[in-house]
Amino acid sequence: MVSILSAIHPELPVNTASYWIVTLPFVTIPDKSNGYEEIASLFISRRGQNVSGVGASVVADWSEILPGGARVLDLGCGTGVPITQTLIERGFDVYGVDASASMIAAFRARFPTIPVECAAVEDSNFFGRTFEGVVAWGLFFLLDAEDQRRLMAKVAAVLPSGGRLLFTAPSQSCSWTDAMTERISISLGHEVYRNALEAEGMLLVGTHRDEGENHYYFALKT
Repeated sequence: MVSILSAIHPELPVNTASYWIVTLPFVTIPDKSNGYEEIASLFISRRGQNVSGVGASVVADWSEILPGGARVLDLGCGTGVPITQTLIERGFDVYGVDASASMIAAFRARFPTIPVECAAVEDSNFFGRTFEGVVAWGLFFLLDAEDQRRLMAKVAAVLPSGGRLLFTAPSQSCSWTDAMTERISISLGHEVYRNALEAEGMLLVGTHRDEGENHYYFALKT
């Protein structure tokens, strides 16, 4: 009989009177939530409960340019509060994607009929659908520069002509340590974002700064 050890290491002699201890390499699974699963309980107790939180009013105003009942994708939706909830209350057909299992559990508890996927935006197929609007509040800058560009291309692919994108990131090119996750965030800056949008067939049609000093980019798919 061949032992499991000899199958793994055939060069080692099989000795029933002794045992070999094999140390296998430890594989670290990447945290696709960019640190937010680890601090999910804290996030949920704060922003995740604030239905009128920062960003809700800007998203509400932006949504007025969308067709009535439009399908809207909320990327990095978290618990669904306040962005998804704002869109639902205005009659949109909302879908959500977030990589934190704890956030998704809170989302499903609050919005049991709303389609939501627990996945990194880099990995999701966005439900295999197109959307008239896509929102990415507080998401882009959590990704590295190349993933941000790839995400912009993915978003462009699910927006029809006339579709709209709203995302947030500082207007300047910079990096900083996120106060909650203690991970590095990266903004590519206004000019790089504008050029990246244009490369994917989208136009930067406006920007805005809200009461929390969050900088918004509004884009149109041509």
